[in-house]
Amino acid sequence: MNSMRSIRDVLKQDGAELKTVLTLSADEARIEVQCLLQHVLHVQRAYLSAHPEQMLSEIQKGTYDALLQRRLRGEPVAHLLGEREFFGLSFKVTPDTLIPRPETELMVELGSQRISSPPAPLPLAGEGSRQRVLDLGTGTGAIAISIAHARPDVEVVAVDASEAALLVARENAQRLGVRNVNFVHSDWFSALDAQRFDLIVSNPPYIAADDVHLAQGDVRFEPLSALASGADGLDDIRRIIHSAPAHLNENGWLLLEHGYDQAESVRVLLLENGFCEIFSEKDLAGIERVSGGKHAPKPINTGI
Repeated sequence: MNSMRSIRDVLKQDGAELKTVLTLSADEARIEVQCLLQHVLHVQRAYLSAHPEQMLSEIQKGTYDALLQRRLRGEPVAHLLGEREFFGLSFKVTPDTLIPRPETELMVELGSQRISSPPAPLPLAGEGSRQRVLDLGTGTGAIAISIAHARPDVEVVAVDASEAALLVARENAQRLGVRNVNFVHSDWFSALDAQRFDLIVSNPPYIAADDVHLAQGDVRFEPLSALASGADGLDDIRRIIHSAPAHLNENGWLLLEHGYDQAESVRVLLLENGFCEIFSEKDLAGIERVSGGKHAPKPINTGI
């Protein structure tokens, strides 16, 4: 019996199997098979459409089948390939980091909009004229590196409590040739002393500790410390919002990614901690995904 398979057969048959086993949409399943084939054949996606009759060699088939079986067991495609595209850049991904997701690209867009151009001088003596951005819980470095790549005139500091994650982030910055990011081992603000920034961004853990989704899908293979945060999922967001004013220049912004049903709670926390111009922005799925506010300038004491 001939075990050789064409690109067309693989896309049709394995797409259907992934759809059934992992409960994916037909489009999601097809894209995942395409990604595996691209990786094994070392080709672009357009090549698969242009050469549907091409047969996989025995070596290619063996490599592909091994990846497919791992995916059928639920292992994320990003872990199988060792990378994930984010904001037009390719990031190395390991089980030590959260997998960058498309909805998080909204954070990069909103953050970049709040970096003035040309850069305004900073109010702190000795800091120079470069604006400063802080990324809390950087993971792969996706947010920090994407902002730094788009704005080489900005100084970005990226922190994470995981040394393993920082190793991945540093490698990503080096691979992408991004040099205006400094990586710091820190539990949120703990190692930053009195440093201040013009923009703080974060995609912190925001899933409730007992959420059933933690035992489903790709998140089963990601570090729990990057996903769950207390009974209501807001413990780390509370810490960040409470501490951020001490590390923001006046009129600096704090932007936070959060869960699909947490926007109102995050807006209340921002208001309670003295932020103004508070907002929530929807992602492409229409879900309020990022909320933020501006660090209000201190009132002027007129002596009246």
